[in-house]
Amino acid sequence: MTKTFAALIVCGLLTAVSSGATSASQPAGASVPVLPYTMVEWPIPATSVAGFPMPWNLIQASSVAVGSRGTIIVLHRGAHPILEFEANGRFVQSRADGLIISEGKVAAIPKANFAPDRSRYSAVYGPPGCTACGAHSVRVDPDGNLWIVDAAGHVVYKLNQDGKELLRLGTRGVFGTSQSTFNLPTDVAFAPNGDVYVSDGYGSARVVKFSRSGRFLLEWGKRGTGPGEFGLPHNLVVDAQGRVYVTDRDNERVQVFDPLGKFLAEWKNIGVVSALALTPDGRIWTGSVLRDLNGNAIGRLSEGAGAHGATVDAEGNVYLAQLSGVVQKFSNERR
Repeated sequence: MTKTFAALIVCGLLTAVSSGATSASQPAGASVPVLPYTMVEWPIPATSVAGFPMPWNLIQASSVAVGSRGTIIVLHRGAHPILEFEANGRFVQSRADGLIISEGKVAAIPKANFAPDRSRYSAVYGPPGCTACGAHSVRVDPDGNLWIVDAAGHVVYKLNQDGKELLRLGTRGVFGTSQSTFNLPTDVAFAPNGDVYVSDGYGSARVVKFSRSGRFLLEWGKRGTGPGEFGLPHNLVVDAQGRVYVTDRDNERVQVFDPLGKFLAEWKNIGVVSALALTPDGRIWTGSVLRDLNGNAIGRLSEGAGAHGATVDAEGNVYLAQLSGVVQKFSNERR
């Protein structure tokens, strides 16, 4: 184990930028109407050697994505962390076993130790950690490639459909806030032109942009509560116009930027939201709440608050990954 992997990580970035851009404020409360989605049992239970159905042991389901063939990719913090299912819930295969080898576990710093210019999170390695606990996000790019964020490994992997590594962003096992290192990254997203964005979130407080070949282009973000600052940039997506939406979880908002990192807007007071997912018709799920691209709440699911990851399939069905160890599927009754 490297010296870096044996350490506790606490990294803070200093403050402040300002902007006169617009903001929206609309909390995700009970006043938002419930949408006509039905939660269905998913996935199909596994079959034991004795022939009896058994629930899947997903430990913590951290993320979910739709694969290029319409299958559902589940990322969880346990054995065989990358699992593939058909949309109906039938198990297909595990992928890239052994990819996530970091033992690190991201944990919250006690509130008594909070500081305004420091991260509220740390990572513990060794005996207090766990297998594959770095598994944080899975996304599928427009070419069908699989992207895996190993937060505690400080690295983002690009895999082809067969699980072969094509590209690596960051330096595995080395933390930092530079062009070639991350400090507990959280998510990855793709621009229409193929550029790649990474939210470097738990230890750092920034968004980093790369070319499709992995060349560093730019970064933005500092620790704080102002426009363009982050408490925890947890998930991000990019719309068809190239706008970048970032959940600033600790500040209970979503921030919107242009492709160069210019602050455009914020959706304030929406609660502690982790997950973001774009719909095929150009709307956005902020956890269990559906919004238009101006941040206005359209409706919500009957359950699913607190989702850590989210995705939407071609039929509009919604999948929410929960750290309680389940993936919830909500069937779209309007299709």
